[in-house]
Amino acid sequence: MTDDAAQITDLRITRPDFTVEDISFTIPRGSVVGLVGPNGAGKTTIIRSLLGLITPDAGHIEVLGGPAGASAALAKTGIVLDRPTAAEDWRVTSLGRRLAPFYPRWDHTRFAQLLEQFSIPQKRRVGELSRGQGVKLALSCALAQRPELLILDEPSSGLDPASRREITDVIREFMVDPQHAVLFSTHITTDLDELADDLIVLVGGRIAHRGPLPDVKESFAIARGTGTVPASALGPQHTGQGWSALIRVDDSPLYGPEVVIDEATIDDIIIHLNAAHEEATA
Repeated sequence: MTDDAAQITDLRITRPDFTVEDISFTIPRGSVVGLVGPNGAGKTTIIRSLLGLITPDAGHIEVLGGPAGASAALAKTGIVLDRPTAAEDWRVTSLGRRLAPFYPRWDHTRFAQLLEQFSIPQKRRVGELSRGQGVKLALSCALAQRPELLILDEPSSGLDPASRREITDVIREFMVDPQHAVLFSTHITTDLDELADDLIVLVGGRIAHRGPLPDVKESFAIARGTGTVPASALGPQHTGQGWSALIRVDDSPLYGPEVVIDEATIDDIIIHLNAAHEEATA
């Protein structure tokens, strides 16, 4: 068994209006990897390629020791999207019976525990569930498969804080096993502050920055000032009061005392790296 649950090397996927290229990263076992970026950056495209739903134009993908999309890998991969994938007219109580034949390691006891833990009405049809209940149901189905790799594509978008807390708690429990791994794509970056070990920032179909989450956040800061924007500032945004921009912490001494420098959040990093990309490609 390798130390990586998944590996992507030199991935390139070209479409008429969009290209994902030069994508290389690993999802180590025992880690949660956060995948972030603005809409259209390529996050879902990468996830679809990991699942074998898209054939790359170039590059190599390995998932749980085999090629992407292989039945052996998919049987050990739990997938949670931003909405249930089960038929809307299926009742919650029937899902275990319907899905178990497709997953050799399906755990009926675990599925029942999760339904109870999430307070999901088991007599309702899938289409009658609220958004939060639907996401929790999808997570319950994914974990009942007893996966080694869990892939989450915007599961917490639009959920209330209590529901998001329930989801992060279950993910944290899943990660108690050091052989497990998670790829978590989300716009709710505060969830990653609590969970992620590594962060990958996608901008314009490329990796703009990546590394251990603490290192990424410590690499950047937000500078706010007036007057001329220094050349080293990344993605400056102008307001009536002056400007704000992302800077590298190592460049902080270059800025005078009139410039205020604060810690950068994940959102700050995404916004300004994307602005820098748009400026460079305009």
